[in-house]
Amino acid sequence: MKNILLLLIGITGQVFAQLQYPVAKKTNQTDVYFGQTVADPYRWLETDDVDTKQWIADENNVTHTYLNQIPFRDSVQNKLEKLWNFPRYRPSFKVGSAYFYLRNNGLQNQDVLYYKRGLDFVGMLFLDPNTVDTTGLTSLSGFSGNKNGAFIAFNVSRAGSDWQQIRIKDIKKSRTLADSIDWVKFSQIAWKDSGFFYSRYDAPVDGDKFKAQNTNHKVYYHRVGLPQQTDLLVYSDPTKPKCTFRCQTSSDERYLIINGAESTSGNNIIIKDLSHSNSPFITIVSDFNHSYKVVDIINQKLIVQTNDEAKKGRLISIDINNIDKKNWTTIIPESADVMQEVHQADKNYLVKYMHMASNKILGYSNTGKFLYEVKLPGLCTVNEINSSVNDSVFFYNITSFTIPTTVYMGYAKNGRSMIDGYDPTKKIAFRKDDYITKQVTYKSKDGTEIPMFIVHKKNLQLNGNNPTLLHGYGGFNISKTPEFRAERLLFLEQGGIFAMPNLRGGGEFGDAWHKAGTKLNKQNVFDDFIAAAQYLIDSKYTSAEKLAINGGSNGGLLVGACITQRPDLFKVALPSVGVMDMLRYHKFTIGWAWANDYGTSENEKEFEALIKYSPLHCTKDAAYPATLITTADHDDRVVPAHSYKFAAALQAHNTGTNPTLIRIDSNAGHGAGKPVKKQIAEQTDVYSFLMYNLNMSWK
Repeated sequence: MKNILLLLIGITGQVFAQLQYPVAKKTNQTDVYFGQTVADPYRWLETDDVDTKQWIADENNVTHTYLNQIPFRDSVQNKLEKLWNFPRYRPSFKVGSAYFYLRNNGLQNQDVLYYKRGLDFVGMLFLDPNTVDTTGLTSLSGFSGNKNGAFIAFNVSRAGSDWQQIRIKDIKKSRTLADSIDWVKFSQIAWKDSGFFYSRYDAPVDGDKFKAQNTNHKVYYHRVGLPQQTDLLVYSDPTKPKCTFRCQTSSDERYLIINGAESTSGNNIIIKDLSHSNSPFITIVSDFNHSYKVVDIINQKLIVQTNDEAKKGRLISIDINNIDKKNWTTIIPESADVMQEVHQADKNYLVKYMHMASNKILGYSNTGKFLYEVKLPGLCTVNEINSSVNDSVFFYNITSFTIPTTVYMGYAKNGRSMIDGYDPTKKIAFRKDDYITKQVTYKSKDGTEIPMFIVHKKNLQLNGNNPTLLHGYGGFNISKTPEFRAERLLFLEQGGIFAMPNLRGGGEFGDAWHKAGTKLNKQNVFDDFIAAAQYLIDSKYTSAEKLAINGGSNGGLLVGACITQRPDLFKVALPSVGVMDMLRYHKFTIGWAWANDYGTSENEKEFEALIKYSPLHCTKDAAYPATLITTADHDDRVVPAHSYKFAAALQAHNTGTNPTLIRIDSNAGHGAGKPVKKQIAEQTDVYSFLMYNLNMSWK
């Protein structure tokens, strides 16, 4: 690879040290796809050998040398620490007669679990991962309490890995038991009597746990107090090695419900009557063509949320003794808005809907009669709803671009609600009333109308010279809705504009919107994003010299594809933990499950579509935007080799003077469970790089 020397002159006039990118060797590795030979010269970066480790160390050295010389980097870090430092709560959930909730005092690395014996009692500390692991690398990633309130099982994740361990704590004695369940991944915890069902894989081969394919998922039953070796294998399907199984039990614990999935959308339903030890497994839905979420089983009828024959969702009832589809009955029919979640509350239903990329909550009776709409504060996102079939209260939280996550308690009878705890807007160092959020629409390449949120200060001048950050995702039926992020507040305070379009491939407008951005239609997503950038430029919000783009995971792919297709349109690119090698993504960990969105290189038509936008394979000689790629060494969702190979290719082909850097975090994963300290450090680097390369000065 050619050596590139950059002389970097800071905004303040100081001269940066010369930076030289590490040499990434090229091999003669090639693959043949349907008669076409495709080079993969950086295949060696998929391994963990000594050459890869040295390359990582050298790249990090170059990156941090650059970042440490940005004149206002310390100011960015100090401001982020102030913006992060306010108490944060999660909605309460009920276990027995007690209520549990997560809390963070502001700068604690991980959230802490508290409990209270009633609605009016002050919470007491129950479980603090920060004292168990002072490095902050251990996080709590899920909870489930048994019916009588004796035990709570919790998932533990380390260094951000998808691999989890299940532990159990005695609630009355406040004592963590010896039980330790390993190699758990993509699992729920479903209690039955004095134990629970869970899902796991076999232990991986040494050295392969962060990159080997995850196959042969199995459901087990664990009895509290016994070693994992005695756990009972309940269900597996050797004929479907790439199927994942998530289990739940009905509210009365009579039925085990297993949802099998072969990809990120679509699942089957299998149930077992636990009141009879020898009862068979009954397949309610056998194919994977639609999504089904079982809310409960009541009087031998499954209550199911589905997009089957309802692209925006409906709630149905399926009689266990008469499962033929023609006998399914509708409780809540499809509406103009997307049905996202259905929860039971006091024997009725709370339904979260998506309306123009923001949320609303409606209450219905158990027969489907509309009761009320919960009053929410304008354009916002409802992140969580916690309720139970027999509880008269429910808890939820809302957030927006300028309102930190706020917890509410509501009454299931009438939907009236109030802030539970405190109003965080009074604690954070940010004046939300100085900013405006608007929603606009623009036309994509094929004429499709795409909505987009735009956030900025109220006194903004449309002069085409405003630094702007355009964020996107566009995949896996995931909706991008208003979200509070401290680092974005910093950018807004410094005069920046934040914009977020609702690209095809997402779930904002139902199944059809999602499929319009998948497989052979994936280019629509990139066209939508490029059109968003052009709209911002044409409307005088910004210019190509003031425009940055970012996205993570599938959003990292989005950024990579757009800068290789239109390197002239953006000044800064920030792809995070991105899927960059579209010909080999399915060969690692859970990557095979993404085929419903991407297709694979093993199908000729899908290969022809993939190679036309795969960022790694579309990198060619060009002047690229200033690019900071971010990834982590423990990412076992999108393995870091995607980012390694893309960084090496981009550095080799960049004919311009903008920097092309990669920041590789250690002891971190895809993002979940990352300690607050690491989050602040990463966002300090990202936003310092962003602002410096947009030629912003610190105010």
